[in-house]
Amino acid sequence: MSELLGGLEASVLRAVAAPGDGPAYGLSVRRVVSEERGRAYSVGAIYTTLARLETKGLVASVASEPLAVRGGRSRREYVVTALGHQAMARARTAAARTWGFRFTEVTP
Repeated sequence: MSELLGGLEASVLRAVAAPGDGPAYGLSVRRVVSEERGRAYSVGAIYTTLARLETKGLVASVASEPLAVRGGRSRREYVVTALGHQAMARARTAAARTWGFRFTEVTP
């Protein structure tokens, strides 16, 4: 897979990969991405992006056990695949190349 990630895709992938206080799931990813990007994202936008990343093979998901509260429901937990880690590395390299070029261009 050689296509570059879109901005929201990259942010969602980083949020899934970031070590935190437990497994990544839709609402936790939404919180991290919204804080990182400085705007509130809808739950639908995050889940659509997660589904797209899963279709591309960059993340995988499993349904968790039901939560230990009355009427608790299971939730979908996400992990980054090996292909996803490769995509993040390519995105990092592309960003560094882009920003390095711009800084060189602007600096006298």
